[in-house]
Amino acid sequence: MTVGEIIGINISERRGTQKKEIPEVDLVKGFGLANDAHGGNWHRQVSLLSFEKITEFNERGARVGNGAFGENIIVSGVDLRQLPVGSQIRIGQAELVVTQIGKECHKHCQIYARVGDCIMPREGIFAVVVEEGHIKKGDKLEVV
Repeated sequence: MTVGEIIGINISERRGTQKKEIPEVDLVKGFGLANDAHGGNWHRQVSLLSFEKITEFNERGARVGNGAFGENIIVSGVDLRQLPVGSQIRIGQAELVVTQIGKECHKHCQIYARVGDCIMPREGIFAVVVEEGHIKKGDKLEVV
């Protein structure tokens, strides 16, 4: 079993706006993060990104903060990109199932325009919530 830690949690009130960091949130079965504009009955309810990949990107001069890539959950200690579709992730009582690795960007974001690169399309993963639970920064994340 692989164990990591939640470094950041981010939501946005409206689609197309940058996510803001929050200390804790409810994961809602069949929806995603409570009050997140990207939640809903679809295959990308929750987006996750590795803290280490964000750090590497910032070391190349990007200087972006938590939520800048549109990620809901930032995780340290797990190379999320290596998880196959169908992987189960537990955070306390909550459980997620990975549904997609990476994503296609149809139009480049502000980060790409400024830096010439964006890591979310190749490093981000997406999941659905199959068991509800309350999560907070500092919680352990287990890949089952």
